[in-house]
Amino acid sequence: MRTCVGCRKRDLTGELLRVVAADGRLVVDERRRLPGRGAWLHPGPGCLAKAERKRAFPRALRAQGALETAGLRDHTAFAADNDSGTTPGSRETRKQVDPS
Repeated sequence: MRTCVGCRKRDLTGELLRVVAADGRLVVDERRRLPGRGAWLHPGPGCLAKAERKRAFPRALRAQGALETAGLRDHTAFAADNDSGTTPGSRETRKQVDPS
């Protein structure tokens, strides 16, 4: 369980994207292997906008000064047509299979 820096809601790590600071800019850590502190964020422009408005990235990543978010906005997970804050279908329940 991790907390989104935008909406402050807790969710599973599979539902959130890990973001790290690299050379003064924010980078999505697709494989969750990049070194350094990471901030967790729901994919979608809603949580990204909230995190930027609250200036949550420098605080969460313990970075000095502002961080460039242009590269983060270009990532496919933050497409403008998805305004819900999460990926479509991320909350679907899986069909239970009887093991017997």
